[in-house]
Amino acid sequence: MTYTSELPTAVQIVDFEPQHAKAFYDLNHEWITRYFVMEEADHRSLGDPKGYILDKGGYILMANYKGEVVGTCALINDGDGIYELAKMAVSPKAQGLKIGKLLGEAAIQKARDAGAEKVYLVSNRRLETALHLYKRLGFIEVPMPPSIYERADIKMEINLF
Repeated sequence: MTYTSELPTAVQIVDFEPQHAKAFYDLNHEWITRYFVMEEADHRSLGDPKGYILDKGGYILMANYKGEVVGTCALINDGDGIYELAKMAVSPKAQGLKIGKLLGEAAIQKARDAGAEKVYLVSNRRLETALHLYKRLGFIEVPMPPSIYERADIKMEINLF
């Protein structure tokens, strides 16, 4: 499925294909290592997106701009109608074009289409721009349980029903 932006930037949000694996890895590796360090869960999900995300009923979306992949995000299926919004990344050269917003909206719609009741995410309070985006998308902060990520210090969720 392809989601096309109405913005003049002509951003296209497309479903992950095997040829996107390197871009999925590179986009996420870039932001993670800019702010934090790669953790074991990062290596697992980025090293095997098909096995870790897609084969378990999840989805990965890619953002194309002017013929280049510049953004991505994933929906990891936790079961029981719950998905985790994860691995959202936009290339620094494409930031400011509202690509993160488009990816987030497309991911929420994809979760709705899959029958999800809830989408949650974990993040870090240092990522103020990302947190602002999540709030604009309708996510609210909820209590933070233990996480597979040491860097995670905030959990947010959105109910879709």
